[in-house]
Amino acid sequence: MTFWKIYKFTGLILIILSINSCGINGNMMFKTPKDGSFVYDSIPLRPQEDYKISIDDKITFSLTTNNGKSLIEGLTGTSTFGVSGGNLGGNLGINEYIVRSNGFIELPVLGDLKIEGLTIKRCEDTLEYLFKNQYQDPFVQLNVTNRRCVVFSGNGSSAAIVPIINLNTTLLEILAATGGISQRGKARVIKVFRKVGEKREIYHIDVSTIDGLKYADMIIQGNDYIYVEPRPQIIMGAIAEWAPISSLITASVLIFTLIKTL
Repeated sequence: MTFWKIYKFTGLILIILSINSCGINGNMMFKTPKDGSFVYDSIPLRPQEDYKISIDDKITFSLTTNNGKSLIEGLTGTSTFGVSGGNLGGNLGINEYIVRSNGFIELPVLGDLKIEGLTIKRCEDTLEYLFKNQYQDPFVQLNVTNRRCVVFSGNGSSAAIVPIINLNTTLLEILAATGGISQRGKARVIKVFRKVGEKREIYHIDVSTIDGLKYADMIIQGNDYIYVEPRPQIIMGAIAEWAPISSLITASVLIFTLIKTL
C-alpha cells in the first residue's frame, strides 16, 4: 500500500468522523431560539384548573352513608355500628381501580362508568348521585393514587418520575425530592411543561436569585414535566467526540512509519 493510498483512506475516515462529531451535547432537549424570540406562557402560581382524571390513573375511594356522619362520630368517639351509618366502603378504599384506555372505570355496584376528564370533586359528586339508588345520603371521598410528574434535574443524562402525594406540592419540593438542581443545571432556566386543554403550556422559572422564591412556590400538577436546562459541556464533549479520531490518526501515523521503515 502506497503512502498516497494510506493518506486518502485516512482522510476519508476523518471526514466521516468529523460529520458525526457535530453531535456534541446532543442529549440537550427543549432548546429555544437564542435570539429570545420564543414567548413563554404566563406563570400560574396556583393551578388555573383542578386536576382532571386521565387514562391509566389509579383511583381509590371510600363510601359512607348519612352524608359521612359516621366519620364525624368516629372522630368524637360516639360512632354507632350499623348499616345505615357505617362505612360501606369495605375494601373500596383499599382496592385500586384503573381508568382504561377508553376513559371508563369498572366500579362495584355501578359497573362501567366514564370518568376521564372529570375533576376529583366532579367525580365524587357523580358517584354520590349514582349511589343514591342503593344507599341513603352517600358520601364519597376519592383519591388518585398515581399522580406524578417527570423531572430532569439538569445533569443532561438522567430523569426521575416523582409521585405527587399532596395536592399543594410546590416546585421546590419536587426539586428537593430529586436531590435538587444538579451541579451542571442552570437555576435560572427551569422549564415547566403543563397540559392545558389540548396543548402544553411552557413556563420559564428563574430561581437563581431571591426574586425567584415566589416562583419556587408554584404548585405542581400531575403529568407536569420539569426540565432544568444543563450547561453545555463543550470541552468535555469535544474530547469525547475526537477521541476516536485521535486514535485513528495515531494508528495511521504508526502504520505509515512502519511501512516507511520497511
